[in-house]
Amino acid sequence: MSEPASEPFAQTEPVEITLLTQDDCGFCEQAKQVLDRVGADFPLQVTEIDLATDEGRRLAAQAGVLFAPGILVNGQPFSFGRLSERKLRRTLRQHSLA
Repeated sequence: MSEPASEPFAQTEPVEITLLTQDDCGFCEQAKQVLDRVGADFPLQVTEIDLATDEGRRLAAQAGVLFAPGILVNGQPFSFGRLSERKLRRTLRQHSLA
């Protein structure tokens, strides 16, 4: 018998999301909204880091983030620029099944 639709994923450990942002960034605000919506369905631990900081520049360089917002999932590069909610949900589903 399949799982109930209201509880499709049994993952208990939160997925670490690092959000690299900058001031006056429309896509950064859009990414925060996406993460809020997705966080209602998946356990997320979101850390926002400003790209103007040393840590932000270091992470962006390591992850190949060319412009804000940059997204890392469990420390691995995921995307930069406009965040695709569909792509993020698909990745989180795969992660929860692993």
